[in-house]
Amino acid sequence: MDNTVQQTGEKQVERASAWSVFAELVKLRLTTMVLITTLVGFYVGLNGETGGLAQNLTKLGLTLLGTGLLAAGASILNQYLERDHDARMERTARRPLPSGAVGAEAALLLGGICSVFGLLALAAWVDLLVAVLGAVTLVTYLFLYTPLKRKSEWNTVIGAIPGALPPLMGWAAARGGVDPLGWMLFGILFFWQVPHFMAIAWMYRDEYEKAGFVMMPSAAGGRARTARQAVSHTLFLCIASLMPFTMQLTGAVYVAGAVLLGGLFLWAAVRFSRRMNRPSARVLFFASIIYLPLLLGLMVVDKV
Repeated sequence: MDNTVQQTGEKQVERASAWSVFAELVKLRLTTMVLITTLVGFYVGLNGETGGLAQNLTKLGLTLLGTGLLAAGASILNQYLERDHDARMERTARRPLPSGAVGAEAALLLGGICSVFGLLALAAWVDLLVAVLGAVTLVTYLFLYTPLKRKSEWNTVIGAIPGALPPLMGWAAARGGVDPLGWMLFGILFFWQVPHFMAIAWMYRDEYEKAGFVMMPSAAGGRARTARQAVSHTLFLCIASLMPFTMQLTGAVYVAGAVLLGGLFLWAAVRFSRRMNRPSARVLFFASIIYLPLLLGLMVVDKV
């Protein structure tokens, strides 16, 4: 009886451990955020010509399937490329590759398979344009942003490009093309990422430097530039967040919420720029985490 209980407990631990490794390998939280922004882009992109959500559920499901595979593949391949640098950071040393939980060759194979099948799914079942946008996301993330982290402190701003493409992919899947409204969603995600990642870069600047990553807080004049980037992009975000209302995509409830959320986010960014310490960076980080899902939720709820 005791042996049976022990074996059952060991299997549960193994399953939990395997799930933890998988979740870390595909960067589950990041992949989930990609899927949420894609979903929002798809939903707000629907109109009288495309039909409602009920008529487009199959296309939505296929869009999320392809995008999810692509996001997971990109995350795995990113960790494959950065495995040696991740091993030098306390924050990332326990990831599957540097910890030895997953072999480099297996990660390369799995990441490649997920990426290829994600692109094929988007091209065959959704829209070729969406697949092209997905390919641009993959290429800029892996072959522009990832190597720039070791060469230029502007990597965060450049890396915001692939991070902002998923809602545009969702929009393109719904509409069959892109237009100024779709690019507006891209802009919101682009501007949001800069203060979000500046806060992270400031909190872990010593670890990034130790690992060989060139981040703005550690560069010459980085303190002032980090502060300026955080505040300016938050201000641009506040302006961009009003555009769904001015372009008649959302109503008064959305714009009221956007103004309130933007004001709080801007306060956190200005506070960070004046104090430039870890507590203020944490406040800015959590403000960014709260801001985005609430803004996107308002966009969905108050869509005109």
